[in-house]
Amino acid sequence: MSGNKTICITGIAGFIGSHTAEACLQKGWDVVGVDNFNTFYDPEIKRRNLAGFRDKIRFYEGDIRDAGLMKQLFRENRINVVIHLAAMAGVRPSFQTPSLYVDVNLNGTNLVFRHAMEQGVEKILYASSSSVYGNAPKVPFAETDNIDHPISIYAATKRANEKQAKTWFSFAGIPMVGLRFFTVYGPRQRPEMAIHKFTRALYQNEPIALFGDGQTYRDYTYVDDIVAGILSVEAIADGYDVVNLGESQTTTLIDLIRMLEEITGQTADIRFQKMQKGDVDRTFAQIDLAREKYGYHPTTDMQTGLRRFVAWYQEAIL
Repeated sequence: MSGNKTICITGIAGFIGSHTAEACLQKGWDVVGVDNFNTFYDPEIKRRNLAGFRDKIRFYEGDIRDAGLMKQLFRENRINVVIHLAAMAGVRPSFQTPSLYVDVNLNGTNLVFRHAMEQGVEKILYASSSSVYGNAPKVPFAETDNIDHPISIYAATKRANEKQAKTWFSFAGIPMVGLRFFTVYGPRQRPEMAIHKFTRALYQNEPIALFGDGQTYRDYTYVDDIVAGILSVEAIADGYDVVNLGESQTTTLIDLIRMLEEITGQTADIRFQKMQKGDVDRTFAQIDLAREKYGYHPTTDMQTGLRRFVAWYQEAIL
């Protein structure tokens, strides 16, 4: 290690984690990473994500619930900043294995926080989620909104992590910032997420299951904008906070499919189905706090981001 700022990224081999690691390395920072390559989706995808920079970081393969590993990681490295992204992902699957989601997302996060603080890190950023807003009636969603009504186990764990982060901040005084990500997409996006799944279906001439009437909408956020937001928050974080990182633009599900049809030159075979448990009707980020306090300025419109994703898909998957 060179003695520069050292960043610890949990979930480093994942979609957002791998992009964040690359950005930190480009800044000349030292990077320590941990990932357990769980089987939520094909672990080989995550190994490929990591392969491009594996020899440039100090990597620990293991689970954030492993107290011995967490102690070792923080004792062996003089870490300045933690970017905690590791979690059990997915809204719908959280109803199938709720205890696993609680164990990983709460107990695992607790261990990361505890051992990071014991070794004197300077600040901690951690992944929260737009899902904490549930079906809140007011849009766009603001950090000051009442969010006491999550509608999935996944969302409940993310909200609970914001609460435990505030408790740790009160106890230790280390800056703790929760990053409420809004539907991140781009190259290396997880294969079960809508944009990736729809693109795959279009190219493989498979039907697309569309849950609801197609008018539900999301605030889709390009991964480069998310990573820029993470680094902007890291530079300024000085207390306890939660901050929306979104594009502050929305796209309906049916319009998303139509845009992908146009970009890919394929025609979708849409099969309408009823809404699924835990899915929210809409997400829409108010990003005034991110802009004004942290200098966050997303720049990637939906058409540009989708074209970049499809170009990556054509090169990496087809």
